Amino acid sequence: QVVLVESGGGLVQAGGSLRLSCTASARTFSTWAMGWFRQAPGKEREFVAGISWIGGETDYTDSVKGRFTCSRENARNTLYLQMNSLKPEDTAVYYCAAGHTIDLYRVLTGRHEYDKWGQGTQVTVSS
Repeated sequence: QVVLVESGGGLVQAGGSLRLSCTASARTFSTWAMGWFRQAPGKEREFVAGISWIGGETDYTDSVKGRFTCSRENARNTLYLQMNSLKPEDTAVYYCAAGHTIDLYRVLTGRHEYDKWGQGTQVTVSS
């Protein structure tokens, strides 16, 4: 069973940066496509960023392109989300997720494509 644990959330001023981490318990971490989602109060959980098995392919929702970078370190079973130039509208609970795909280079973007979820970490951006 894969257990995902996020860390790195907090309170930051607009324009600031945070780096989220997600550590997976499974030795098979490198065979999972990984992603970040977020959920703001009263809103649906939305896709933020995703990365393929190999880590060479990434995808982002339009609102974070150029500001957020998703990466993974398979040797450490860890997924990262570097968030720069943060805006108040980035405020949400951020979740990491893991999903299976046979395609080494595929990025999963749909919520239904992910099988495992972390407990979430709060990111609050003040104006």
